[in-house]
Amino acid sequence: MSLSEAIARYVHDGDVLYAAGFTHLIPFAAGHEIIRQKRRDLVLARATPDLIYDQMVAASCARKVIFSYMGNPGVGSLRVVRKAIEEGRLEWEEYSHFAMISRLQAGASGLPFMPMNPTAVDDLARVNPQYRRLTDPYSGGEVTVVPALNPDVAIVHVQRADENGNAHIWGIIGEQREAAFAAERVILTAEEIVPEAVIHSDPNRTLIPGMIVDAVCHVPYAAHPSYTQGYYDRDNQFYIAWDAISKDPARLQSYLDEWVYGVADRAEYWQKLGHEVHARLRAGERLSAQVNYGAY
Repeated sequence: MSLSEAIARYVHDGDVLYAAGFTHLIPFAAGHEIIRQKRRDLVLARATPDLIYDQMVAASCARKVIFSYMGNPGVGSLRVVRKAIEEGRLEWEEYSHFAMISRLQAGASGLPFMPMNPTAVDDLARVNPQYRRLTDPYSGGEVTVVPALNPDVAIVHVQRADENGNAHIWGIIGEQREAAFAAERVILTAEEIVPEAVIHSDPNRTLIPGMIVDAVCHVPYAAHPSYTQGYYDRDNQFYIAWDAISKDPARLQSYLDEWVYGVADRAEYWQKLGHEVHARLRAGERLSAQVNYGAY
């Protein structure tokens, strides 16, 4: 289905939403569609909120963020999210990266919580009561536990998928698999929709199985200004520019008006970026070696 139909059907006001992807394959197109459809009171969960949640908070989509590390990577602060938190307009929960992934792993495994070694969490535990300490029934020692995270909806962007949602991911692997298995509903956006035979040819690369996917959407360039390995590079110039845009409320609203509300979909957005940006972000070629999976 189209991305607009998927968001309309599967993302509701008040949902806990997880937009997956660690620096790579961040589903910006879905975030922009959520903004266009004016979803409200969302709980935005994500390891590294990145610019996608800065934009969604700027568009008044969220009442709370759940995160580990918050910043404009390599540039500085996420100004919109930080200001909203400091002014008391946005609720928040902060975890370490490992704790966030442990929460997803618990949710994906059907467990109520996940134990983890108490490394570097003392400061976070003092301000976040979701960190708890239990006695290890085997050793009698103490372990730190965090609660399961089960989003209402997870959005995952991938390089390629078949029409049933069986999806290949390569490059940096983030928390896409855990988020998808933990969520009640899954929206998959893909650079390419390919025949089943392509997916079957490389089964170890199938991180998202179709049996857990609710919507399959063909959305090329869905990750910009993030990147999709083998398709287009990260737009570092935009990440730098966002710092100045997000500092100025007038420029921020102008950006949303022109680049989110002012375009119908990702295809129009990509066309509007223009040939110079397309050429600058074009991916080179570095092919992997062939793998022989043998005969059936």
